[in-house]
Amino acid sequence: MKNINWAILGTGVVANEMASALKNAGKKVYAVGNRTYSKAVLFAEKYGIEHIYENYHDMFHDDKVDIIYITTPHNTHINFLREALAAGKHVLCEKSITLNSAELREAVELAEKNKVILGEAMTIYHMPLYKKLANMYKTGEFGRVNLIQLNFGSFKEYNMENRFFNKNLAGGAMLDIGVYALSLARIFLASKPDKIISQVRYAPTGVDEKAGIVMTNAEGEMAVISLSLHSKQPKRAVISCEKCYIEIMEYPRACEAVIVDAQSGEKTVIREGDRQRALQYEMEDMEEAVKGDFQILRLSDTIDVMNMMSGMRDEWQLYYPEEKDKKIL
Repeated sequence: MKNINWAILGTGVVANEMASALKNAGKKVYAVGNRTYSKAVLFAEKYGIEHIYENYHDMFHDDKVDIIYITTPHNTHINFLREALAAGKHVLCEKSITLNSAELREAVELAEKNKVILGEAMTIYHMPLYKKLANMYKTGEFGRVNLIQLNFGSFKEYNMENRFFNKNLAGGAMLDIGVYALSLARIFLASKPDKIISQVRYAPTGVDEKAGIVMTNAEGEMAVISLSLHSKQPKRAVISCEKCYIEIMEYPRACEAVIVDAQSGEKTVIREGDRQRALQYEMEDMEEAVKGDFQILRLSDTIDVMNMMSGMRDEWQLYYPEEKDKKIL
């Protein structure tokens, strides 16, 4: 197969990480586009990118582009997804992949219609540690999952203009950090939760500042999640199974897990991957998907997670300006 040409839409922090990841993997970013052309020029100079679009929409219609990596704020994703997928481009889109389930359903249908690959840049789906743990779980080494506990708390100053608290930028804990917790839970739950109870506290701007979530599925497995944008917590996951429990710290880009035997208390440390290569793993999986391994992107889990997030927001009556008078489920 010919070399795959990547184009990056956006020039923010995560765009820089992906450009570095591609460079470290010996690949070359073919093109970059940004709403502000001067920023695209500086980005291209930094990473040796030859092609810059004066009008970033031209990216979607460039025959030489194979995969577009969308790094813009998540309330802009659906419009870019519509354009890219309709033009026959494969897309790796930053989390949260869309604002809601209705948008994601539209994007998935477009990808299927145009026979292209759509994936979410969710680190948890691509880190080698989780692939190893998921395989161990699948082969029965842990036994049945009983309870999953997940914390994710950041302390963000009350600057209501930044994206974390700004409703016009789709701010809030659920779409920014809750997506990590729910994605991790979904990997280890036998089925999507069918009962969800949640409590929310709003920031002054009306976005979700913190939330507590309890979920159960048909198998009786439970996940308990605590999220906050204004209260620091460890990014800690504990997955309690019949035979052991698994503890993971800094789980969005984890490369180490401690497995504690339920009977003896004996600890086994599992190390896989390198957190510094998190975006490289995303890039490699996306290329494998384009070559034919569609399941590696875990799109069905992305769909489940988005449905859970949209369902909770619908119960909270928390909607963004783009969702006015529209169904989100």
